[in-house]
Amino acid sequence: MTGRYVAAAVFDIGGVLVDWNPRHLFDRLIADPEEREWFVTTVVSAEWNHAMDAGRSVDESIATLSDRFPDQRHLIEAWWTQWPEMLGDEVPGTRAIAETLKGSGLPLYALTNWSAETWPHGVGKFPFLGQLFDGIVVSGREGVAKPDPQIFRILIDRFDLDPGTTFYVDDLPANVSVAAELGFIAHRFTSAVDLDRALESVTR
Repeated sequence: MTGRYVAAAVFDIGGVLVDWNPRHLFDRLIADPEEREWFVTTVVSAEWNHAMDAGRSVDESIATLSDRFPDQRHLIEAWWTQWPEMLGDEVPGTRAIAETLKGSGLPLYALTNWSAETWPHGVGKFPFLGQLFDGIVVSGREGVAKPDPQIFRILIDRFDLDPGTTFYVDDLPANVSVAAELGFIAHRFTSAVDLDRALESVTR
C-alpha cells in the first residue's frame, strides 16, 4: 500500500470502533456454558442476526424464531427487550485514530451492518457515531448487508467515492475481500496499532 494517495477513509463500526456481542447479555441470562453456547450459535445465530442487518424487521425475526424454538421464547425476546446490554465498550484506540484523520481534513465515512431498528441504541450509547462521520451507510436502512457488493456500490455512489483512493477498514475477512475486489485500499482490522501502521503507509 506504500505510496498510494488516500482521499477518504471508510470505517466499519462493530468490531472496529465499538464492541457488540450477544454474549455480553446471555452470559448473564444463561448459566450453563454449553446451553449458552448452543443458544448463541444455533438460536440467535449470526445468520439470523444478519437477516435483520439486511433489512428484516425485528418483530418478524423474533416471532419466526420463537415459533421454531418455543422453549427459548423468553430468551429470544430478551434479545430485543435487552438489546443495549449486548453493547460493550469502545474498541481501544480506534476512535482516536478516526478523530485524528477527521482533524486532518480527510473525509470520513462509515459502512456498517446494523439493523435499522437497533441502530438508535448504538448511537445512544456511543454519541460520537452520530458526530464523527461525514456520512454513514447503515445496512438495515438499505435492505442489503456486507459482504454483498451492492452495499459497497451504494456507499460509492452516495458519497462519490473513488475506491482506488479510499481506505477501507473492517474486522471481517469476507468484507475486506469484497472491498479489495472493488478496488478499495482494504485493511483487515486486528488492533488499533496495526490500523495506525497501515494508515501511516498511505496517508503520511
